[in-house]
Amino acid sequence: MPAPTSDLASFAIALAEELPGSWTTEHHTHAQYPDQFDRAQHVWDMNLVAHAIAEHVLGQDAALTRDDGTRLYVVARPRHGEEFLIGAIAPSGIPAEAFRTVREPDGIAVPDDPVQAAADITVDLLPRYDKALAQVHDNAARLATTPAPELVVITLTGRDFHVSKPERADAVQVLLANGCVFDKDQGAFVLPGGDTAAQSEAIQNTAAQLSRLGVGLTVQPSRTTPALDTAPATAPPRTTAPAARTR
Repeated sequence: MPAPTSDLASFAIALAEELPGSWTTEHHTHAQYPDQFDRAQHVWDMNLVAHAIAEHVLGQDAALTRDDGTRLYVVARPRHGEEFLIGAIAPSGIPAEAFRTVREPDGIAVPDDPVQAAADITVDLLPRYDKALAQVHDNAARLATTPAPELVVITLTGRDFHVSKPERADAVQVLLANGCVFDKDQGAFVLPGGDTAAQSEAIQNTAAQLSRLGVGLTVQPSRTTPALDTAPATAPPRTTAPAARTR
């Protein structure tokens, strides 16, 4: 059994050897906070991994790629010295609307033990990823003959979710009923982030209710600076970056 290691690059290599199938690894370091979003913006997660990306300066990450194209994102878990976070990377080349109503295969925390981490990924994350991917491909196949509905975009910004204002009044009422507050300065609704569990439930309820109205909903991460209480002593400067790919 490989010995546990706290080095991200070494952990990723050891993890790739333990996972079923043939995997390759890439390790990247980030000179500035915005640099981490080049790959992180495609992570298919709105839970542990998404919040770590939005709120912390990660410094480095690793990506594992299986020979069938499946990709995993690996970072050290902030404030947990003996754990890593593993998230699935969304497939590319698929219309954003195909991801509507599909539950993200949220990532998991794994121990600093490649054997146990591989087992957790194999029985938990990968089956949920395969299920979500099948649903996305099924949606994409129907898009060619189905007109795209109005799309509401939710963006993770720090701890809050910013929600684009829909054109339809009944869709607006759905947002209000699920705790969203309209911010006139931004021209968008805000779902406060004081309770992440409540946030997740509100988003799921909103998605289901909007779907019944024929209105789509997609979630995307945002390139923002981390929250002040999670940033390092010298925070990176704020930069303007291109919008992340929506899903």
